[in-house]
Amino acid sequence: MTTSSKSAGLGPHLFLSSHILTKHSSPQHKHTLKSSVQNCTDCQHTSGTAFSSNILPKKTDVEITGAAKEYNATAASGNTVTRVFCGSCGSPIAHKSVAFGDAMAVQTGNLIPAFAKVPYAAELFTKSRWSGMAPLEGAAQKETM
Repeated sequence: MTTSSKSAGLGPHLFLSSHILTKHSSPQHKHTLKSSVQNCTDCQHTSGTAFSSNILPKKTDVEITGAAKEYNATAASGNTVTRVFCGSCGSPIAHKSVAFGDAMAVQTGNLIPAFAKVPYAAELFTKSRWSGMAPLEGAAQKETM
């Protein structure tokens, strides 16, 4: 099943799996949702690569539909991270943690094509960045969250 929606004022999005509908009811979302790269070892593990690309909308602005499943893992910080993924194809959708407060990380790789040209505002957990990866130009660099 494919779902479309509007997010961050960037127009309709197509999602690869069943999966996610992000609701944004106010114009301020256009300016508050910024993409970030997370280099934490947990994101490396679950993405299967060097980092995870995310936006951090409020939990109340996200509705996940379809065959989504969840599992809990303990991050290096000791916090529990709840990973949300497609139960049909395994695509990562989002993750939740107390570290995000009232927000949740929605992985942008499945938000096609809306976030392909949005510049990254921040690169997090740079202490875990793979040595072959250069810092992202123009993105704030933070060793942790």
